[in-house]
Amino acid sequence: MTPVTGRLSPRRDLLILGLVGFVTSFGAHAVAVNLPAYAQQVGGGPFTIGLLIAVYDFAEVIAKPVLGYWADKRGQVVTLWAGLAVFSLASLAFLVVDPRLLIAVRLFQGLGASAFSVVSVALVAAYFPQERGQSLGVYNALKGAGYVVAPVMGGYIVTRTSLAGLFVVSALIGLTVLALSFLLHEPARPVELDDDDDFSLKDFLVPFADRRLLPWYGVIVLNMAFVGILFGFVPVYLNSLGYDSFGAGLILAAGTLAYLLIQPLAGRLADRFGGHATISVGLFMSSASIVMLPFSQGLSLLALVVLGGIGIGIVWTNSDLVISQLAQSGQLSTTLGAAGSYKEIGDMLGPLSIGVLAQVFGIAVGFVACGLAGLTGLLLIQHRSK
Repeated sequence: MTPVTGRLSPRRDLLILGLVGFVTSFGAHAVAVNLPAYAQQVGGGPFTIGLLIAVYDFAEVIAKPVLGYWADKRGQVVTLWAGLAVFSLASLAFLVVDPRLLIAVRLFQGLGASAFSVVSVALVAAYFPQERGQSLGVYNALKGAGYVVAPVMGGYIVTRTSLAGLFVVSALIGLTVLALSFLLHEPARPVELDDDDDFSLKDFLVPFADRRLLPWYGVIVLNMAFVGILFGFVPVYLNSLGYDSFGAGLILAAGTLAYLLIQPLAGRLADRFGGHATISVGLFMSSASIVMLPFSQGLSLLALVVLGGIGIGIVWTNSDLVISQLAQSGQLSTTLGAAGSYKEIGDMLGPLSIGVLAQVFGIAVGFVACGLAGLTGLLLIQHRSK
């Protein structure tokens, strides 16, 4: 990999940033898998579980663009450090507060994650301008590993210790990565912005109103909706077919593995052929997969889940690439923060949309309607290319 001028350890830095991303995904999913047991402990129900999951995402929706803007103005690396510190301290706070205040702990964990999540992506883009796609692919694969291991690791830790033990482990992971991140350096600011430290609402809102970016934000929302559908509602369909939890888990694991492994290759292809072409292919693959899933069984169903995972992985990495390339000078973190908000919105809208459609019209209609929405999203990319 080709580093920016003056950098001697590009692979080390990319590994550190990937671990920063891992903290984000681990923090979200290691706790989520144990919330049913927590709800029983404090006398809560499904609403309590949903609220505790949503508050982490809600914090990221609101905070990512704000903290991205702060990072562009005050420093990206120092913002990353602050985010990791807040996440780690919030995790440790669970040891001393009333367990019923877990919602506050999750809120502050989400705020900390917002800072280091958006900045770590921005630093990958800044450190590797020549091989940005491939580097973002490696970063996202490392980050995505957290989605895979967090539920298993979180369940194991709580089974052997307690929910408090899980927060101790989360804090230790955050502090370890924080220590490693002290090896990172602040990328050079554009010359024309060296003296521009004033905060401006107009500058902050620029990425949200940029017509060049709006179609890609739409693609990001669709792709994240597909994540929620593929990994949230495919199990519902599998259950209707009579699969037990173990069989369903194996099928979903195949999709998750495909999603992880494709990202470095997807980024490399984008560096060679462009983000537009690769995203078009990825979005078509995931949309077609979701349309056909409710009419498949056996090996064809497994193949469609893998196809969907590949498509989602391609769009995930290369949408970050396109957004970073379109960001205005001095607004890299701000723009990626705005994109991060749209990711969280899509993450929430996907399960909600298919849930409503499936409830009213049946699960097959829900899958087909959401898949067709993805195919129409290809028109957004065509609009962008004109």
